[in-house]
Amino acid sequence: MQKENFLLYIICLLLLTGCFTTKNFDPSKKFSKEQLQQDYTLLRNILEKKHPALYWYTSKDSMNYYFDSIYHVISDSMTELQFGWKVLAPLTNKIHCGHTSFSMSKGWNKSMRGKRVPSFPLFLKIWGDTMVVTGNLNRKDSLFKRGTIITSVNGIDNKELISHMMQYFPLDGYSDNVNYVRLSSNFPLYHRYIFGIYNNYSIGYIDSKGNQKIALIPMYNPVADTAWRRQRIIQPEKPSRKKIKKESIESARSLIIDTTISTATIVLNTFSNGESLHLRSFIKQSFKKISQQNVKHLIIDLRSNGGGDVPIYVQLLKYIRHTEFKVVDTAYAVAKNLSPFSAYIKERLLNNLTLLLLTRKHSDGNYHFGYWERHLYHPKSNNHFNGQVYVLTSGPTFSASTLFCTAVKGQQNVKLIGEETGGGWHGNSGIMIPDITLPITQLRVRLPLFKIVQYNHVPKNGRGVMPDIYIPPTVEGVRKNIDRKMQVVKEMIRNSNKADTIKLSTAN
Repeated sequence: MQKENFLLYIICLLLLTGCFTTKNFDPSKKFSKEQLQQDYTLLRNILEKKHPALYWYTSKDSMNYYFDSIYHVISDSMTELQFGWKVLAPLTNKIHCGHTSFSMSKGWNKSMRGKRVPSFPLFLKIWGDTMVVTGNLNRKDSLFKRGTIITSVNGIDNKELISHMMQYFPLDGYSDNVNYVRLSSNFPLYHRYIFGIYNNYSIGYIDSKGNQKIALIPMYNPVADTAWRRQRIIQPEKPSRKKIKKESIESARSLIIDTTISTATIVLNTFSNGESLHLRSFIKQSFKKISQQNVKHLIIDLRSNGGGDVPIYVQLLKYIRHTEFKVVDTAYAVAKNLSPFSAYIKERLLNNLTLLLLTRKHSDGNYHFGYWERHLYHPKSNNHFNGQVYVLTSGPTFSASTLFCTAVKGQQNVKLIGEETGGGWHGNSGIMIPDITLPITQLRVRLPLFKIVQYNHVPKNGRGVMPDIYIPPTVEGVRKNIDRKMQVVKEMIRNSNKADTIKLSTAN
């Protein structure tokens, strides 16, 4: 067989094998106790030898205790879902590194795509020990409307319930605000993964008169719901690819200028410069327009920005910060390469080359990424914004967006408004984060390669970046679906404009 034909044969075989594997994937398949222990032991070895911040917030003795105790949870065979949520989720939580999380296998994700399964029926907005209904999958249920306060589920009060569920999610240090938002984004999913599924749920709630009551409600049944939809809903016309692409771009980044209050609002939900986003040109053109229209106030909305590429956040920072800056004070790995675990780590060649060529061993025994530690960036001279800046933050403000918040916090014309960021104020473990793929279960765990301490960092206290003006959610805000943070900022701007007008008229 000729070389070209042989290569074509291999490629076709791999494609067919992939299709066959996905088509025949069985999510109920159980792995033996010995298989699970083998994957777990491999993961422990990789984390202990390659994770740069394994003992940053959890001491070595404590981490060894967690490794050993969670290992003993594997007392029998488990499905992939059980292994992920009973073993890997609690383990990664104990590391207190928001960049170290687990995900299901690619086969699992493909097999579940588009499927609707039975679940807890209520979507909830959660903060502190408060739980408020935002949606109800059981459409015929008129009792639990948006804004209803929930006090318990199946006899577990809200405080205990939230505390228990929080132990299954990763976080930077002790900054758990991001996990309130995670729970709020899909409470039915996470309740099912952590507690399982029930035919009925006993729900404690406060009625419209302020009385505490309990009601029994059925689980959400997608089969019945699908039949209801077919009878009553006309399927909308499928949008074109062009429209989908446009909406996708606008959901990731946008600029709106309100000339009536001389305010520009930049929404950046990512710093990852993916296909078609063109974030560099977007940021450049945005500040050009802002300068041309002589805008006095700028709102930068980073509430859903989970981070991304360092050069993108640096570019944004150049238009805001008044003085020169570095990306980090410290960035280092604990190993020069990924050996002997390279085979289990994604993009092993690129990651090994980066560690080999771009890091140098220092006297502390670690391998430092000198470029990020030493390189000084300077503010932009053209179209630099010198007016009032309001940065909106929340739990999902994470990683690179946290670096941005730290770099502008305290500058005279900048106010951080909203909630504590999910990303660590002192530092985090970002820059390069490949996946570990466990060979037997195919579950994946993110492995940060560098521990970073932020530029001009605060002492390590495990918290996220604190806002200058704290605006928490409220029951009334959730009930009326009000964007309180944006509402407060716009009112601040209007009051500022009024004050400027009074000063001008007084001077004249």
